[in-house]
Amino acid sequence: MPNLEEAIRERAYHLWVADGQPEGQADVYWLNAQREILTMSLGGAADSESVATRPAKKPKAARKSKTRAA
Repeated sequence: MPNLEEAIRERAYHLWVADGQPEGQADVYWLNAQREILTMSLGGAADSESVATRPAKKPKAARKSKTRAA
């Protein structure tokens, strides 16, 4: 993979957006994306498109809901 950090950053962003853009959990999304990217590169069986389109898993910790002003 030419730029691992860029791939992780992009995947973390997609996971974050799919989860509703919660605040204060950047490290969680980075680590989840890193795990997915590295697993995919080590396994070699899955292609990047199938991983990138999978829905994000919800964190187990309770999240506070915040309403955003329009």
